[in-house]
Amino acid sequence: MIKYLRLRNLATIEDIRIDWENGFSVLTGETGAGKSIIIDGIRLVCGEKGSADLVRAGAAEASVEAIFDRPAGEEGEGDLILQRLLAAGGGKAYQDGILVPLKRLKETTAGLIDVYGQNDHIFLLQIESHLAYLDQFAGTIPLREETARAARELRGLARQKEEWTARERERGQRLDFLEFQIAEIEKAGLRPGEEEELREKRLLLRNAEKIRGLLDASYDLAYGGEASLSAALVKLEHLLQELSPFHPDFREMKDSLSSFGITVRELSDLLLRFRDRGEESPERLEEIEERLSLIEQFKRKYGAEIGEIQGYLDRLKAEREDFLQIKDRLLRVDADIVAAAAVYAASAQKLSKTRRTAARELSSLIEKEIALLGMKNARFEVRLDGRPFSPDQPDSVREAGLDDVEFLISPNPGEPPKPLRKIASGGELSRIMLALKSAAREKDAASTLIFDEIDAGIGGKTAEFVAQRLKALAARHQVLCITHLPQIASFAAHHYTITKKTEKDRTFTTIRKLGPDQRIEEIARLMSGSLQTPASLAGARDMLERNAGP
Repeated sequence: MIKYLRLRNLATIEDIRIDWENGFSVLTGETGAGKSIIIDGIRLVCGEKGSADLVRAGAAEASVEAIFDRPAGEEGEGDLILQRLLAAGGGKAYQDGILVPLKRLKETTAGLIDVYGQNDHIFLLQIESHLAYLDQFAGTIPLREETARAARELRGLARQKEEWTARERERGQRLDFLEFQIAEIEKAGLRPGEEEELREKRLLLRNAEKIRGLLDASYDLAYGGEASLSAALVKLEHLLQELSPFHPDFREMKDSLSSFGITVRELSDLLLRFRDRGEESPERLEEIEERLSLIEQFKRKYGAEIGEIQGYLDRLKAEREDFLQIKDRLLRVDADIVAAAAVYAASAQKLSKTRRTAARELSSLIEKEIALLGMKNARFEVRLDGRPFSPDQPDSVREAGLDDVEFLISPNPGEPPKPLRKIASGGELSRIMLALKSAAREKDAASTLIFDEIDAGIGGKTAEFVAQRLKALAARHQVLCITHLPQIASFAAHHYTITKKTEKDRTFTTIRKLGPDQRIEEIARLMSGSLQTPASLAGARDMLERNAGP
């Protein structure tokens, strides 16, 4: 249950603190006093999105702090403390004093509190919500999720089959194309680094005559006669040989010169071999040009580099292998579809069976509840229509299962039940919403139920019936209710009143818990307006004495 709520700088609220009690509590006040701001604050601390527009004029930020009984399984000790801040620069959320993502507050309070706003009963007019109500009542949410997983698996396999079937249709033409490209690339026999080698050879062949002239001149200078570098080295070596007996340094010079002479001879041999390789053949240059042209053609067609062309070839071969295995894959996916369809059918049929049992139970309970709410002759029906299922028809594979669910009602004897969304009035919708909560109270996990003006469209004796059911709900839940009706207010165990006042051109919303005498005055106001009379006070006192007991 929620034990404490503090709101600061939220709309017309400057700073209020509320200590909540267990059981049935009501909040009353003049229209526009700010009752719904209290509910807005609770929604905010439960993780609903908020706007900086809610921050009170002149304040930097708004804050909401709430203390709950810590639910079983929630980490931490003592009470659960949640806080929400709103500001122009963005909001923050805290759990037990620790900054957390906003969604954490929603997750934490999901099983703690349910808030039903002034227009939430409108969801009963949306047929999609009926299935959700039934599954919640039946406790089939886990089975529905299991069915949804099976549906997604089956649809995924169906998409695979569709893809492979489409590829099978294009198999022949595509295989011919793949075989052609694979053969073309393999026949070319391109090698990594080949293009660079060919470009080097082409450069040599294009400049063969110039290179030969330079090589001849280099060879002559190194080894080509009496004026060559080699001949000069021989003469120098003889002179150093004659000097070597006179000092060790001369011998080292002579040895060094001998090594250098060997290097010169090796250089001359290299020049001679390079000159005599005979690569100036015009035919060879033509071959290289043709090969480079082929490489450029393949680069334009298959990839910017030879390595990319090889990668493209690998992908072609993989695709060819895929096409060659299509028939086997289609056989496998067909077998997988049969198995997945059996799993989906079993889960969906089990879900439908459980729903049908729960639908009969819910129909009976709602009829009893709405009878207690003044609709004694009304009939209520939860109608299930099963859809056919075929693995070959993707539209028949639904995550929600095989059932269409709709709530029907017959408000008057002798009339067949008709869709709730077509014939129910606002007051009837409010009572049916309350009946659904009453019927589900044994299974409802939320410890706190909040009703924001569920009394819309009702009055008189019907309002008393609604109040009795709210009080019955409070036997198992903490119930907070905003109301304008004295009948509902008189049944509460705890009564809070919200007022709005203006001081120095500023508006302030305040709240206070009423004592016995104050409750009489407030209920008298609800009965007769702001003008209280001895008769209205006596009526309020009598109403409280009749209704406020255990």
